[in-house]
Amino acid sequence: MSESALPDYSPQLQELMQRAGVSSIEELSQIAGVSPLQIIRLRRGLALQTPVSILLKISQGLKISLSELLAVFAPGSVPSETPIRGDLESEYQRLQTQMEQQRSALLEEWKRESLHVLESWLLQWPTVVYRVQENLQLPAVKLLPFVRPVEQLMRQWGVDAIAPVGTQVPYDPHLHQLLEGTAQPGEQVIVRYTGYREGNKLLYRAKVSPVKG
Repeated sequence: MSESALPDYSPQLQELMQRAGVSSIEELSQIAGVSPLQIIRLRRGLALQTPVSILLKISQGLKISLSELLAVFAPGSVPSETPIRGDLESEYQRLQTQMEQQRSALLEEWKRESLHVLESWLLQWPTVVYRVQENLQLPAVKLLPFVRPVEQLMRQWGVDAIAPVGTQVPYDPHLHQLLEGTAQPGEQVIVRYTGYREGNKLLYRAKVSPVKG
């Protein structure tokens, strides 16, 4: 079908936009979170070829129900007595919730697998950084900027270091693992290899040594 043969619902769209206080297609695009092309397709009578998720976003941007949107841009496609809000929209919301739950579960699994892969880097790299910073003449100092994205990824995941390498902290057997010697809780120890937490969950204990003397 040529573009000229397509219906033009521009007046209807303009009226709905005015009711919703929207001044342009670009503004509606931003409010609804869809591309302007999707709105133009709707205006040209292609509502039935548009995904339900897109239609629902546009209807929310226009502050009307999905059934009202289809009644305007796809007249006759939905009988007036069909409880589309109770069926189609409810089904869409159910699927959205299910997808969100699956996405969250997959994300948690991916994080666990990624942390397992990064375990050696997590445990060894802070000590490498500490040694390099002690001797800035080492060529390895040039490598430091390249790991910032990994550090940023850790922050986004909520993974925080227990304490920087080289710092003295009170010994806590729940957070620290002694590499040598002995220490009583509260005694000063030096962090040799940092540990990590994810929120309140301990991932790896920091490896420490007693403060000599």
